[in-house]
Amino acid sequence: MSFSIEGKTAIVTGAARGIGLAVGRHFADRGANVMFADIDEAALAHELGARVDEDAVRYFAGDLRERLTLANLLSATIDAFDRVDILVNASRQMLASDPLDPEDNSTEALIEQNVLTSLRLSQIVARRMIKQAEGQEAGQVGAIVNMSSIAARRTHPDLMAYSVSSAALDQMTRSLAVALAPHRIRVNAVAFGSVMSSSLKGALQENAGYREDIEDHTPLSRIAAPGELAEAVQFLASEGAGFVTGQIMTVDGGRTLLDPVAAPAH
Repeated sequence: MSFSIEGKTAIVTGAARGIGLAVGRHFADRGANVMFADIDEAALAHELGARVDEDAVRYFAGDLRERLTLANLLSATIDAFDRVDILVNASRQMLASDPLDPEDNSTEALIEQNVLTSLRLSQIVARRMIKQAEGQEAGQVGAIVNMSSIAARRTHPDLMAYSVSSAALDQMTRSLAVALAPHRIRVNAVAFGSVMSSSLKGALQENAGYREDIEDHTPLSRIAAPGELAEAVQFLASEGAGFVTGQIMTVDGGRTLLDPVAAPAH
């Protein structure tokens, strides 16, 4: 089996920065056609620069919480590349929450941003994958990879909403995997620990001792670069993972092997 994604077409959300940007660039560098999607059009234009003139790179800006925006994203991808083979749901948000405040709406906000957006996009993309595979008797029809977090299995007083949304995303991954398996579409997730995302960079600037705390609770004693997750995503998207579905791959430097009372994951 090959781990190649050359010639495949991928939609990557949350692609203006951090993990989504790293995954999109990684895919493009390995010969995939990539639609970079994010709400921040200025950041997309800045990060991609001249690459948008390449045949294999496009970007789409819009609020993916809106159903019409999701439909327009899929249409733009088909217009540019004629098909879609891979979806990477990397659009995500982390918010601090107060578990004892009934007026705190962080849980609702993160369910919408981190779960429902990925679910709705997965549904319409899967329908397209099924349609374009009509008459195809064998082989992978499509792959969906969700970016999750070890917060689904770890608790922190200030991150209840993020933990709930991450756990919901994991269960959504398993449920869609079963539902789409008869159509030969695989659905998996990557649950990461501390990755040098924009949110973590901000946290490290605000708290000088935070890096040391994270490293002390990670057996590999470091914070991952966003690009390190891209290899795991490529594996799950490739035909080399053709018998892998409904799995939550943990990429955390060993973090979840230690005492769960640790610094929160980003």
